[in-house]
Amino acid sequence: MAAPSPSLRTARARVKGLGASGHGAGHWWQQRVTAALNIPLMIGFIVIIAMMAGRPYPEAVALVSHPLAALVLIGGVISVTLHMRIGMQVVIEDYVHDKGLKFAALFANTTYAVAVAVACLYAILRVSLARLV
Repeated sequence: MAAPSPSLRTARARVKGLGASGHGAGHWWQQRVTAALNIPLMIGFIVIIAMMAGRPYPEAVALVSHPLAALVLIGGVISVTLHMRIGMQVVIEDYVHDKGLKFAALFANTTYAVAVAVACLYAILRVSLARLV
C-alpha cells in the first residue's frame, strides 16, 4: 500500500472539504450560477431597452411597469451585482496580501456592490410602481 501523499491541509480542513481560503467551492459555484443567469437576463434587458428606444416617456414607463419586465430588470441587477462582487472579491483575495488593506478592499467592494444594487433597484421599483400612484 502506497504512503499517502503529504498535504499542507489540516485534518479538519480535509474533513470539511474547505480550500485554502476557507470558502470551499461555494464562491466558484456562485460565480458560475450568476454567470449562467446573466446570459438570459441580459438578453431580456437588451430587449426591454431596445423596445423603449424612440418611445415617449409615458410609454417607456408603461413598458417597465409591466411585472415581467420589472422582474427581468430586478433579477438582472441582483445577478450582475452578485457576480461583480464575487469576481472582484476573488481578485482581491488572490492579489492583496496586506491584511488591513485586504479587509478595506473587501469592505469597499461589498459596499460598492450594495450601493449599485440599491440604486438600481430603487430606480426600477420607482418607475415600475409609478403607474400605481
